Amino acid sequence: MKLGRDITLWGLELGLMSMARGEVARFWFSPKYAYGPRGCPPHIPPDTTVLFHVELLDFIDSEECDVFFELSDAQKDTFPLEKVLKVAATEKEFGNYFFHKQNFGVAKHRYKRALSILDRSCSSEAERSQINTSKVPLLLNLSLTYLKLECPERALKYGKKALEVDQGNVKALFRCGQACLCMKEYSKSRDFLTRAQQIQPFNRDINNELKKWARCYEEYVETEKDMCCRMFDSSCG
Repeated sequence: MKLGRDITLWGLELGLMSMARGEVARFWFSPKYAYGPRGCPPHIPPDTTVLFHVELLDFIDSEECDVFFELSDAQKDTFPLEKVLKVAATEKEFGNYFFHKQNFGVAKHRYKRALSILDRSCSSEAERSQINTSKVPLLLNLSLTYLKLECPERALKYGKKALEVDQGNVKALFRCGQACLCMKEYSKSRDFLTRAQQIQPFNRDINNELKKWARCYEEYVETEKDMCCRMFDSSCG
């Protein structure tokens, strides 16, 4: 089991690895397993024994991932599809964890690693369908993550990749519309957003984004008008 990056104490890491989901425990840690000779100023003095009350609500079991990444490329290609999908899903969970922590750089890395796991040759149409079903949420998550990272070009790229797999995916259309709006590509943005609205006409997020598009476009037109007026005024002068 891999722990989140906010687990910093050796003793706490060992203790958590001994617990089951939903279990409540109490741990006494000597300084060696806690904050050591430095302590944690100003609250915990040096060389302090500490008590932790812990409830393990949930965890991500990455044992299958560890096994998978130790395989050679040839072995990965023959790894059972069911297990491949499970490994990809686990990597996606890690991505979601870091996304919710607003650590978008690490989330992006996890989502991409999950996609790389799914990049394998398919033996049947049914297998391809299963892989594509797992790919789409990852592509959408990457698109959103790149929007958070203020990289709309990348967000558009992954939104389009999702549409290649599922042409009518509303979230993919929405993400592409958002990305184009960030890039001030107003015509493309409106096209993506109106296509999404046609599928889900009462979707609040889509309708709000179209209102935002209208405001941004109006500001853009006014700015263009002002620039033209200034150009003509200067030429006349």
